[in-house]
Amino acid sequence: MISINITKNILLCRQYFKMKYWFLKSLTRQLSLQTVENPFEENLKVSEIIDVRTSAEYEIDHIPGAVNLPVLNNEERITVGTLYTKDVFSARKTGAAAVTRNISEHLQSYFSNKSQDYSPLVYCWRGGMRSNSMGIVLSNIGFQAYVLKGGYKAYRNQVVQDLKILPDNLDFRVITGLTGSGKTYILQRLRDQGEQVLDLEGLAKHRGSVLGLWYKEEQPSQKLFESFLRRDLASFSPGRPVWLESESRSIGCIEIPSNLFEKMCRAERFKINVPLDERVTYSIRTYPHWCHEPEALKNTLSKLLKYHGLQKINLWMELIDKRKWEDLVRELLINHYDPAYTNSQRKNNRMLKPCEEIDMPDFSEKSVSNVIDHLKCSVIK
Repeated sequence: MISINITKNILLCRQYFKMKYWFLKSLTRQLSLQTVENPFEENLKVSEIIDVRTSAEYEIDHIPGAVNLPVLNNEERITVGTLYTKDVFSARKTGAAAVTRNISEHLQSYFSNKSQDYSPLVYCWRGGMRSNSMGIVLSNIGFQAYVLKGGYKAYRNQVVQDLKILPDNLDFRVITGLTGSGKTYILQRLRDQGEQVLDLEGLAKHRGSVLGLWYKEEQPSQKLFESFLRRDLASFSPGRPVWLESESRSIGCIEIPSNLFEKMCRAERFKINVPLDERVTYSIRTYPHWCHEPEALKNTLSKLLKYHGLQKINLWMELIDKRKWEDLVRELLINHYDPAYTNSQRKNNRMLKPCEEIDMPDFSEKSVSNVIDHLKCSVIK
């Protein structure tokens, strides 16, 4: 009987020391969890960035390329936040239970196939409990995990500051031209040939006009637009020109940051001149969905009543009913788009020297290539 008790005690002691060893090792790993102050640091080598905030927070804005793995979902965050105002201790218990449960699910799914050299950078709202909870668990497993100091708020402050500085270091070249002149297409061709291109309409998911919202898309939030804008600006080399399209200060519901917009207004400009008939054909090809949704087109154009009056709006509605798309587009270009664009250019062009004009007779491969060559040669002059 005595020998049995001794054996049990020995086993219990062994188990105790094993647990103590594991606990001390865990503490050592926790201490090795490193913080990062700047997610854009060049020497920072991470496998990927993980945003542990809720999906609602993530959709408003996030670091470009970050993967959303919430440790509290939208409902849980509201519940814990509400409880926190009444009973801090209960809120922490409730929050901890949800956080551990969600991290466990992520471990069994997303992280299940990650190798030991996996090195994530984790962030939450302020770099506090949510990101540290995830970071400590990943670190204890054996991953080299980092936590962003200050979290999303610090990142957002960095974006705001960078957008005030980055445009000053770049040489912008602005392509202008009436609606339907193929400015976006020319930018795409320049990018295909290795030129630096800033596609503001692509980032905003909007072409900057009453009919400009991308088909079946929603515009990003202002903050998310600025996150992707900051990413693109930081990727450009100051020693080479950056091509972009002339824009008004607003692209749909998105505002171009002031410093960038001022640089655009003073940048060297190249106006593409395309015949009206070619612009009509190109515009129909660019906005095909409106021809398939005439009622939606009517509703959108009716918003222009205060600018053009009932007689003109009724004419456009009649052309839509008769499916006379070329006549409608010609009407819209002549009476709405061209005057609006010309007025916008008059206000926003503060370049010291005259705008260089380039004639493009059509959208044939030869004509487009000639324009591209002309633009690229202008850089060498």
